[in-house]
Amino acid sequence: MKVEEKVLAANQRFYQALETLDLDLMDAVWLHEDWVACVHPGWELLESWEEIRESWQRIFTNTRRMKVAVTNLSVRLLGSTAWVNCIEQVTSSFETGFSTAWVQATNIYVEQNGDWRLVHHHASPLPRDDEETIQ
Repeated sequence: MKVEEKVLAANQRFYQALETLDLDLMDAVWLHEDWVACVHPGWELLESWEEIRESWQRIFTNTRRMKVAVTNLSVRLLGSTAWVNCIEQVTSSFETGFSTAWVQATNIYVEQNGDWRLVHHHASPLPRDDEETIQ
């Protein structure tokens, strides 16, 4: 398997964890270090795996279902670091309704012992005329 394919497989595992609301899968995707970082759409920077894990736990607890379609993928490699740029279409179901958002995301991975682990996820909302929330 080519390196780019391994990075894309790691990226797919991240979105599988997100879509299935599975904290154990999310644990397996991330590198568990104090210096990892995450920016959810509309949130401030989170630093440390403990803080990031807590954020995913809150998101998963408050979400009934999530569907994520990923498009416009590009992968770049520099030694043992890789980053994936993509657009996410995220549809989430909550107790009060559902929403769909389009998000520009960058996921940064580092390779350790043959595994590509997420060290930074940054997601920013994209302005769209067709973004909606239905209650």
